[in-house]
Amino acid sequence: MGTIKRTFANSLTGTGKLSATSLDSNIPAANIADASVTNVTTLPDAVGQAIKSVAGSPPSQAIGDIWYNSVTGTLKNYGEVAAVWTSGGNMNTTRRNMAGFGSQTAGVAVGGFVPPQSNATEEYNGSSWTSGNNLPVTKESAMGGTGTLTAGLVGAGSGSDNGPAYSASSFKYDGTNWTSAGTMNQQGLGRRLAGTQTAALGMGGYIGGGTHTNATEEYNGTSWTSGGNLPGTPTTYLHAAGTQTAGVTSVGSGPIQGTHYYDGSTWSTQEASGPPSGGFTGSGHQGTQSVFYTFGTVNTGKWDGTSWTNVASLSTGRTGGADTGNTTTALYAGGWMPGNTNVTEEFTGAFNAIKTVTTS
Repeated sequence: MGTIKRTFANSLTGTGKLSATSLDSNIPAANIADASVTNVTTLPDAVGQAIKSVAGSPPSQAIGDIWYNSVTGTLKNYGEVAAVWTSGGNMNTTRRNMAGFGSQTAGVAVGGFVPPQSNATEEYNGSSWTSGNNLPVTKESAMGGTGTLTAGLVGAGSGSDNGPAYSASSFKYDGTNWTSAGTMNQQGLGRRLAGTQTAALGMGGYIGGGTHTNATEEYNGTSWTSGGNLPGTPTTYLHAAGTQTAGVTSVGSGPIQGTHYYDGSTWSTQEASGPPSGGFTGSGHQGTQSVFYTFGTVNTGKWDGTSWTNVASLSTGRTGGADTGNTTTALYAGGWMPGNTNVTEEFTGAFNAIKTVTTS
């Protein structure tokens, strides 16, 4: 441990200040009394003018602001808290290729492949899953889903253990019971739904015989009608979000690429490539045209209305899970890693907040 090797007297300059260059090494911590630090009541002008002392927090903050909270005696700043995934409660049934809808604290996962294919419903309350009433069909997997816990909608899918029995059925959920929502115009698996129970979109899907579709359907709460086709070549397992008159979709497991908007009648291409590489497969309906999350495999992509960025990583990379959520929080449960899993993870998007400045 170093010590000062010259006296202060020998280190004084002509103006009465210490010469930093004439001092060597460090002062041992034991030689510094706590009072010499904790009893400081003012900051030198050079520091005090840059960092304001506030009794609490400033009435408004901007990103990058820093201040000294004189009430708590801590240095604070206003900045971004990064997006993150955390562990949730495991599903009761290990499976993949489920439909999901709802929110992080009121979510639903239904159907899927165990094996065999399942009609089971589970509900999530923010910490654990409980069983709900089964779908009114024996087997169903690879459906699309959208809506809320008490006003959910699922459609299409695969209704046999080994295929190729593809379904065009759709069903409504009221938080307790399932009822028929009518027959879609086209059968298939891996279709994506977006919107609400009374104003939904259905798009894409695999219809058998090596054929994907780029068809879009619109739902009014009673029946399905044809909408404008997706641009480009047909695809399956799209990411989809938004509303019937302001929809957004991106990539998929078929040839189609890019990010596209729907205005209630036609699709327009916003960019050509879709999310950055890393495997965003089998998830969606988290967001709007200006804030849209896609996740699966490992990475999480965020669309900000202009471009895509990677924002967080799943702890357990997988595809084919049940996804629910909105522009700030989401849920991803079950899936294939390879091998089926019942793992649940909860997502919190980046947000701005007051933080305490520390040395770590």
